Amino acid sequence: MLPATRWPVRVLPSTFLPRHGGSGSIHLKPPRLNAALTCACAVKLAQAFRPFRTRVAATSGLGSASEAEASYTLEGGYDLQPLSDGTGAWLAHRAQNDVPGSGPGHDWVSEVFADAEDKHGANLAAAAGFEVPRARLKHPPRILVLYGSLRPSSFSRKLAFECARLLELLGADVRTFCSSGLPVRDPALEDHPKVQELRALSGWSEGHVWVSPEMHGCVTGAFKNQIDWLPLNTGSVRPTQGRTCVVLQVNGGSQSFNVVNELRRLARWMRMPCCTNQSSVPKAWQEFDDDGRMKDSDFRDRVVDVMEEYFKFTLIMREHADFLVDRFSERKEIAQKGRLHSQAEKEARKP
Repeated sequence: MLPATRWPVRVLPSTFLPRHGGSGSIHLKPPRLNAALTCACAVKLAQAFRPFRTRVAATSGLGSASEAEASYTLEGGYDLQPLSDGTGAWLAHRAQNDVPGSGPGHDWVSEVFADAEDKHGANLAAAAGFEVPRARLKHPPRILVLYGSLRPSSFSRKLAFECARLLELLGADVRTFCSSGLPVRDPALEDHPKVQELRALSGWSEGHVWVSPEMHGCVTGAFKNQIDWLPLNTGSVRPTQGRTCVVLQVNGGSQSFNVVNELRRLARWMRMPCCTNQSSVPKAWQEFDDDGRMKDSDFRDRVVDVMEEYFKFTLIMREHADFLVDRFSERKEIAQKGRLHSQAEKEARKP
């Protein structure tokens, strides 16, 4: 039964809901409801059902890093050059190790961030100062950047580095992963240093930036190989779930959206909420200078837009990452069987 509710408007009969303690009815008008009436009805219904709701405390770690995962580091990992085993070089996007957002050549990222000379009439200072109301998490968002080419001069690498610089100035803790030396997916190579590093970085992260070239209308093998090395599940839980994702692509020719569409599908499969904005850079060879920096253009402005939105999106989503992926079916399985079972275990039980 619903508690007594005073409705702010008179609405016409259509749907009947029993009124608490009486035989009367609440009549809702479904056709052509204006926005104000719809919102008023929704609020009243939510208030009416509130006594019957039971808040379920989300299990910590379902969509966020554990304390051990969040503390992952590697001696020498923050150097600009990789270690002897190919790991590290997480700050390869920087020109100076101790200067966040730094890069070679023209430092347009700092100009866009501060716009001290009022060249653009806008800047990113407000975005950098954005705070989620009543936020529990105060640390800089931890972002992992992946790109889909092995060439040092690749355009996906250049674009990924520009994204990393923007995110650093916005206030993120950014690590880029170089997939050079990462073996092709092979279960016999689970202990390879690059595999262990990639998985640890993903566990450490609160969000991913994915950048890939388009090859034959799809993502490159170099990029997909990185995703393939991330375990699909650990005890039936995808270790990437709850992390945010943003997708970008570069094209050698005209603009296409094949890759960003495919990357979104991958993110959905990995249970990662994907930022609504995205970027596709056509004729990438025209959009970067000799220092690997993006030239001033609408495409560069779009990249700035995407990173600004993604930064705020991550700050909001990480607050609720555990709760968003806390599922009824999985709680039911834990209650009945004591824990979540992997797909292999489920298959083994089938007759």
